[in-house]
Amino acid sequence: MTAATHTTLFPQVPQDADAVLDGLDPEQREVATALHGPVCVLAGAGTGKTRAITHRIAYGVRAGILQPSSVLAVTFTNRAAGEMRGRLRQLGAAGVQARTFHSAALRQLQYFWPKAVGGDLPRLLDRKAQLVADAALRCRLRLDRTELRDVTAEIEWAKVTQTVPTDYPAALAKALREAPRDPAEISQIYAMYEEVKRERDVLDFEDVLLLMVGILQDRHDIAEQVRRQYQHFVVDEYQDVSPLQQRLLELWLGDRDTLCVVGDASQTIYSFTGATPDHLLDFRVRHPHATVVKLVRDYRSTPQVVHLANGILGQARGRAADHRLELVSQREPGPEPAYTAYGDEPAEAEGTARRIRDLIASGTPAAEIAVLYRINAQSEIYEQALADAGVPYQLRGAERFFERQEVREAGAALRGAARFGANDRLLDDVVDLPSQVRAVLSAKGWSSTPPAGSGAARDRWESLAALVRLAEDLARARPDATLADLVAELDERAAAQHAPTVQGVTLASLHAAKGLEWDAVFLVGLTDGMLPITYARTDEQVEEERRLLYVGVTRARRHLSLSWSLSRTPGGRAHREPSRFLTGLRPGTTPVAGRTPAAAGSAGTAAPGAARSRRNRGPVRCRVCGTTLTAAGEMKLMRCEDCPSDMDEALYGRLLDWRSGQARQLGQPDYCVFTEKTLMAIAEAVPSTDAELAAIPGVGIRKLNRFGTDVLAICAGRQLPDGDGED
Repeated sequence: MTAATHTTLFPQVPQDADAVLDGLDPEQREVATALHGPVCVLAGAGTGKTRAITHRIAYGVRAGILQPSSVLAVTFTNRAAGEMRGRLRQLGAAGVQARTFHSAALRQLQYFWPKAVGGDLPRLLDRKAQLVADAALRCRLRLDRTELRDVTAEIEWAKVTQTVPTDYPAALAKALREAPRDPAEISQIYAMYEEVKRERDVLDFEDVLLLMVGILQDRHDIAEQVRRQYQHFVVDEYQDVSPLQQRLLELWLGDRDTLCVVGDASQTIYSFTGATPDHLLDFRVRHPHATVVKLVRDYRSTPQVVHLANGILGQARGRAADHRLELVSQREPGPEPAYTAYGDEPAEAEGTARRIRDLIASGTPAAEIAVLYRINAQSEIYEQALADAGVPYQLRGAERFFERQEVREAGAALRGAARFGANDRLLDDVVDLPSQVRAVLSAKGWSSTPPAGSGAARDRWESLAALVRLAEDLARARPDATLADLVAELDERAAAQHAPTVQGVTLASLHAAKGLEWDAVFLVGLTDGMLPITYARTDEQVEEERRLLYVGVTRARRHLSLSWSLSRTPGGRAHREPSRFLTGLRPGTTPVAGRTPAAAGSAGTAAPGAARSRRNRGPVRCRVCGTTLTAAGEMKLMRCEDCPSDMDEALYGRLLDWRSGQARQLGQPDYCVFTEKTLMAIAEAVPSTDAELAAIPGVGIRKLNRFGTDVLAICAGRQLPDGDGED
């Protein structure tokens, strides 16, 4: 090992306080030397915020201004806390406490419990799911595995937002949050869960924060003891604090203002867990004399990547957008971001795999490449494409597709149906492969329409829906394919993807990629309906989706690729649109006049059929952007062709199949039954009554009388009787 190598791996401890400041840029140096009073550091992606705050602590310690044992630095992950401790040791500031909120609170709770309460601290639960299940059973409510995960997540959200069981339904409505089941039932389970915990003398992780808050509020002697111990506080990722964490921080501080917070409102992407940027944005209101430093020099990404990141935030709306930071790249120029439209999803995955293989061949290490997507269910097709291309990969933040519990269960059910299909009542009179798969997987939680909102139930449905789509693809390629053929295909794919891998290309969701960076990043599946996701309905939810894209873009150091597919399957209708967040940023596009991102994002908020009430009452206007419509096809859809669609694609596919069968029976062209535009309008509105169906342009009384019963049955997800034309 050379001396140079040794110095790189084990950097020398700075000789004195001034040496700690060496190598910092002017803004970072301002952060490091601002050691008195409240300090707010607004730090954009890649601007060296961890470097700035660790050097700040080290400078204060080395200058004799801060005592190491009196400093408490808190962040949100054990990895981040460990990195902070390591950097502080290298800077000669060992002894500083760097912990997560939970770790710091638990340490204090263990110490003060005998004095504040008496006896031993109750056992800390590793997982609360079993207790939630027991509580539900006591309420005579049964939760399946995915409902259990979602209800557990709701209880966690309620606790970190300091919401008691009786207030949960009102808090849910105020937060515009979709519950996984009836809010009154969740409130009941939540209350019973708290009772079960008391009976069994156990605590959960949220209790650690709640109890420490309670002790500090009620026992002034203990609060003063904590405040004598810790004189100076540093909070990283401050945009992610929950109301409960903020309350604990306030109690740690007391009436002092020796606090430094670091954050970026434009990277708030965890609001579903209770995180809010309001505390960061209101810091100067609470502390009018605070020192505020903005870090905007981006050392991570090339000017080309930074330009796109700035452009994404430039179209944002809302409070966080009003405080956005304009990044300035400090790196040499690199290649322009690549925008690629593919014909279908398999082509997108294969094209991405080819480009990754070329990057590796040209010298980019596989470990410095990432493929990022919106939801974990998108990983399967990229796992397959990379395996086929011989490119090693690793998943972050999720199991491999074929290792997921719901996929294993579905595979076992399909294998059993393939073996004993003749005796399976589920498959009676079901002939084609996709219908057989739908019938089998319906017993495992698949339905024609996804569950509302996000969460475990939605994740499970997405995985099962991916298997249904695989069956549809196989049947399209091989019309005589059987369940046994599908099972063989699944086994072959699983075997290819389960091959041992060395460290390789990272596959991760955008949420799991936060805090990481790579030389090359591929952002895939960037279509409206995926980013923003269909269940992002309010303006705030849509803006958080935009911030997710911003986080994805800023993970790239040099190479950035953005792609989408125009249809799901080869030969499918090219009806998809690239993400609205790219409009005006990708080549050949300009922002649509008169349409703000918030207006575009409100497409999902209108009740089905609301815009159609204007039919025959003057000009027909787009229900998304408000533009007057003149084209017949657009008037049927009640929106511009390029406005985002909230169409149920699975329903649209079933309507197309049904239309083909009807046309064959009638001996007429397909469009004589319904045009594609009318079917798209039906798939967007999902009517449930004759009146709602009749209000859709292109239906009318005659077609309502002739086809209405079938169409409404298909929209409701019911199987049509034999001979009614649905294949």
